[in-house]
Amino acid sequence: MNSLISEERPLLEVKGLTKYYPFKIGPFSKKTGYVRAVDGLSFSVHKGETLGIVGESGCGKSTAGQLILQLQEPTAGEVWFDQRKLTGLGGKELRKVRADLQMIFQDPYASLNPRMKIKDAIAEPLLIHGLTDGAKLRSRIIELLETVGLSEHHLNRYPHEFSGGQRQRIGIARALALNPKLIICDEAVSALDVSIQAQILNLLKKLQKEYGLTYIFIAHGLASVKFVSEKIAVMYLGKIVELAQRDELFARPKHPYTKSLLSAIPVSHPRETKERIILQGDLPSPANPPGGCSFHTRCSFVQDICRKEAPAFQQHTDKHGVACHFPL
Repeated sequence: MNSLISEERPLLEVKGLTKYYPFKIGPFSKKTGYVRAVDGLSFSVHKGETLGIVGESGCGKSTAGQLILQLQEPTAGEVWFDQRKLTGLGGKELRKVRADLQMIFQDPYASLNPRMKIKDAIAEPLLIHGLTDGAKLRSRIIELLETVGLSEHHLNRYPHEFSGGQRQRIGIARALALNPKLIICDEAVSALDVSIQAQILNLLKKLQKEYGLTYIFIAHGLASVKFVSEKIAVMYLGKIVELAQRDELFARPKHPYTKSLLSAIPVSHPRETKERIILQGDLPSPANPPGGCSFHTRCSFVQDICRKEAPAFQQHTDKHGVACHFPL
């Protein structure tokens, strides 16, 4: 299991989570294979912790977030939240649990109804779950807006009247409305300017400290993931290839793919130099992944066994695990 050793019971446990999408071609729509979007993920997240999930576009990290929230039904595997199995739940039972599981989306404008005033967008989850109404509802909405750096003056505005950063703050306020235990941040800052990204990241850390929140932070780059995460999982073609404590991962990356991602982080000083590792070739298709190690087609350390046999995920220390035949 791709999880770091801990004596505490995790808030979230993911076991062998898999999602295959069948694809069909031809006039009779004959099924010819599967797109392996998520291929056997296993990890755990403890209360108050942030797990960063990083990887190239198409690696399956956003799909993994949707599977955890049961927005999609997994092909196989289990999701356990607060010692309760989520996979297989439906209807009212799932709705009760949903109050504790929320998501902040990549595009804050697309996640907000353009015809709905901000006060109504934030009120919607509260009304659905029957948590408050009347004067208390308005008071709660104002409280949430002020928590994320907005004010009562924004109540009657529509999404198009806000900047991208402000819209993302509204998305965060809506995610906080039900006092969740776990929030999945799906590329929550990637569509924002760099200066606004820093503001939102600082806000997320502040809210985590104040409310004891647990995050899964999904992103392309390791720079923002490093800032907010205690633990980082590196995904490639639907699988976790490395999972480690943040400082351990940055100091001693063991997978060649992780090392290439680290080399892409810009240097902090103009006189500082760093070797840039350029991966050769494109990311293989999840509909036709290479045999053996999925990374062998782009790896400069490839050997015969890599082409024939997929490496098992192994714990090298209690802080570091990797799926590689020849870890660095």
